[in-house]
Amino acid sequence: MKWIPRKTVQTAVLQSLKRYAVTVLLGPRQCGKTTLARQIPFRGPVTMFDLEDPETSLKPESASLILRNLTGLIIIDECQRQPKLFELLRVLADRRPLPARFLLLGSASMERVRGVSESLAGRVSYVEMGGFSLEEIGTGKAKNLWIRGTFPNAFLAKSDEESHLWRMNFIQSFLERDLPQLGIRIPSTALRRFWTMLAHLHGQVWNASELARSMGVQEDTTRRYLDVLTGSFMIRQLQPWFVNTGKRLVKAPKIYFRDCGLLHSLLGIKNLSQLQAHPKLGFSWEGFALDEVIRMTSAHHDAFFYKTHSGAELDLLIIRGGKSYGFEFKYGDAPQTTKSMHIVTEDLKLTQLFVIYPGRHAYPLAEKIEAVPLTDVPDILRRIPV
Repeated sequence: MKWIPRKTVQTAVLQSLKRYAVTVLLGPRQCGKTTLARQIPFRGPVTMFDLEDPETSLKPESASLILRNLTGLIIIDECQRQPKLFELLRVLADRRPLPARFLLLGSASMERVRGVSESLAGRVSYVEMGGFSLEEIGTGKAKNLWIRGTFPNAFLAKSDEESHLWRMNFIQSFLERDLPQLGIRIPSTALRRFWTMLAHLHGQVWNASELARSMGVQEDTTRRYLDVLTGSFMIRQLQPWFVNTGKRLVKAPKIYFRDCGLLHSLLGIKNLSQLQAHPKLGFSWEGFALDEVIRMTSAHHDAFFYKTHSGAELDLLIIRGGKSYGFEFKYGDAPQTTKSMHIVTEDLKLTQLFVIYPGRHAYPLAEKIEAVPLTDVPDILRRIPV
């Protein structure tokens, strides 16, 4: 398979390794974490353990003896499979001088790994990684990235049909093998049904009661299912921004698939022509573009949406350097301003509102409002402080 450099993530990992004893690289399974870890240009010995391998020598009873004697860079893949390791790493990270740095790879969020925050507080840095980004594959391939998704095997497949088959197999394996290995005991048929229902709500505000009624379960059950998919990097819960505007605000999160390829497969969409005829076309493009902007701004934990009960809405709000920047995502040839755009610009005191669309040319729409092609987003983000 063709190797596509992941320079931005690799740089973030290298910087973290210099500053912290422990770096945790988090992302969904099959997104390329292991491949990237093997490519880290670390000066010194490198030792790698894969905790998914039943033959690994790094067993709980021998981990202390093995790790204490190693120097250089120690990579531990699928670290969430041995949560007790984090207590040992706390001790090893406190040694002075520090003989080794640790790079842990995980396919579940740290909220799902008990004790990691307490064990490694002050000693650990987190780097989040997804599949391919527009920056990595080039803007000329944006349409393929949107349709097939960001997972390397899906994006690099020989055809749309082969990509779709890979994604369907990934979904089955994720439900039947990966989640049980994380200790999550949910019937795969129930979670697949929920996940498919969620595909039809992509880009919309979460409504637990509606899904609970459709599935014939309690609301707490649907919330648990949602948290499982969120914690394994399948779903993004975009939180609402609360501001004292004197208006009634929507307080539930909006739900987005973090990979549009998986969204399309669960909706039965295999290629561009099918996508263009589907009623979720606009929501699909919105989710794809929104995720790209969040990744480019590294705003995974500082991204919000804004919505009032009277109808004013902003797809994405990012706060940087004490200033507010808004993003609207419109699938169309020539987006225009709307009343809602002017309202949110005033409500949120936006420094700038960017209307992202799949066109070719940037142009002003109004004071503080500008239409920008998705392919030009890296250029406009240079105006936003990190």
